[in-house]
Formats: sequence, structure tokens, C-alpha cells
Amino acid sequence: MSKAHRGTGLYEMPLKGRGTCPVCKREGIKAIYEANVDGETKKVCKQCKAKLAK
Repeated sequence: MSKAHRGTGLYEMPLKGRGTCPVCKREGIKAIYEANVDGETKKVCKQCKAKLAK
């Protein structure tokens, strides 16, 4: 079966989910995962989400 709708939710987000991660400061990366950073909920990249989950 095809995956016709994979990633279509990103088109609704500003810049298709791309931006700067507040943890690692990388630019142009998909920051779509919510994590608690310094007492606030922020959108972080996939790698930082994994680090913060440990």
C-alpha cells in the first residue's frame, strides 16, 4: 500500500516544521517534537527529544 498522506501535517505548520532547535541551536532542522526545556514546553528536534527523554 502506498503512503500517500505521510508528512502532510507538516505542510500546515509554519515553514513546514523547520526552524532552529532551542537546545542544540541547529538551523533548518525539523523542530516538531514537544519537550520540557527550562520549565517551558518548546519544540525541539528529534535528536534532542531523545537526549531529553533519558
